[in-house]
Amino acid sequence: MHELGITLEIVEAVVRRAEGRKVRRVRVEVGRLTAVVPAALQFCFDICAAEAGIEGADLVVDEVRGKARCRACDREVYTDLPYGACECGGIDLEWITGHELRIIEMELG
Repeated sequence: MHELGITLEIVEAVVRRAEGRKVRRVRVEVGRLTAVVPAALQFCFDICAAEAGIEGADLVVDEVRGKARCRACDREVYTDLPYGACECGGIDLEWITGHELRIIEMELG
């Protein structure tokens, strides 16, 4: 489960940035094309947060749908899969969103 390693990195970054202040909430953006399961991320976060001394912090996961631009006709294509096809039949896609994996904000108290 790679979510554990990802969560450890998130929690470590949050603890460093918080500089000893209480962490109330952490908001992350996760693209649906990253193969990261939000429920697994949440499960791991609760465990890692307790171990790192920020127990009780909430994790909010904003999922970002995959969006690409068809290079053949310039239309936008939306998909939750790491591949897709345009209505025109084109499969040469330039990915715009869906690969995000970042901390957006944290609320300190």
